[in-house]
Amino acid sequence: MSRLSAILLALLALAFGLSLLAGRVWLDPASTPNAAIILAELRLPRGVLAIVVGAGLGAAGAVMQGYLRNPLADPGLFGIAPGAALGAVASFWFGLTANAWLLPLFALAGAAGAMALLAAIAGRTGGIALFTLAGLMIASLAGALTSLVISLAPNAFAMSEIVTWLMGALTDRSWRAVWIAAPLTLAGIACLWRTAAALDALTLGEGAARSLGMQPGRTLGWLVVGVGLTVGSGVAVAGIIGFVGLMVPHIVRPFTDRMPSSLIGPSALTGALLVLVADSAVRVLPTVTELRLGILLSLLGAPFFLWLLIRMRRGLA
Repeated sequence: MSRLSAILLALLALAFGLSLLAGRVWLDPASTPNAAIILAELRLPRGVLAIVVGAGLGAAGAVMQGYLRNPLADPGLFGIAPGAALGAVASFWFGLTANAWLLPLFALAGAAGAMALLAAIAGRTGGIALFTLAGLMIASLAGALTSLVISLAPNAFAMSEIVTWLMGALTDRSWRAVWIAAPLTLAGIACLWRTAAALDALTLGEGAARSLGMQPGRTLGWLVVGVGLTVGSGVAVAGIIGFVGLMVPHIVRPFTDRMPSSLIGPSALTGALLVLVADSAVRVLPTVTELRLGILLSLLGAPFFLWLLIRMRRGLA
């Protein structure tokens, strides 16, 4: 284990312990009534889910930036997150959310549909440019269809539910959400890890990578499945949580050798830490109602994105 990963694990353990105590009412295990139940049924699954979702988004962001060789790449670019959101919104539209399992299943079906469409358009030999354009098209189509479903919502209550869910949050999540997201996210990270050698080869250029034995079709397959599982499972249980995959690789990169393979593990740990700390923050902020996690991360991510653009512009000047 690298020194960076050890430090991140220590910070994650510390943040996880604090997250179990943080809330509108800080929990004192020795004196708070029903402290064991609150910890076991509310705080613990929420903290574990924050780690799972953040790790998946962080790893996906690192791999995407390495594959596209674009520091502004984000998992939402592939259209998988909008596809998962479309599936979840459809479950609200059809009034199927009374069954707690149907919303995540619809979201995963939406992510799978986006993955299949992306693979069909890009093909086994599709280049990076075609892959990127296909992802943008799918994201645009899924966003338009999601807006259509919202505008055709059968009643104001359904519309409110859809809009609230799309903001992204880990509020009131139970162990059921953890059992849905954790295995899929771990499988997705394992798929993303299979692309590590190919990503390092791509730093020399696509032609050189092919000469070194990189197989574009296989790399693309692992990438699509990995991003689909990590991002799709996160959206299925938490809604849209943006900018994590964009910010995390930039936070980690200065502390590594800057090779894509060196970013995957630390980015997963940093993503877990970022989402966990942000979720703890929304619980303790003095707002009338709990601020949605997706909103807080967008408020952090948008200025970060602007800073990246300004830095890139100065570098090109």
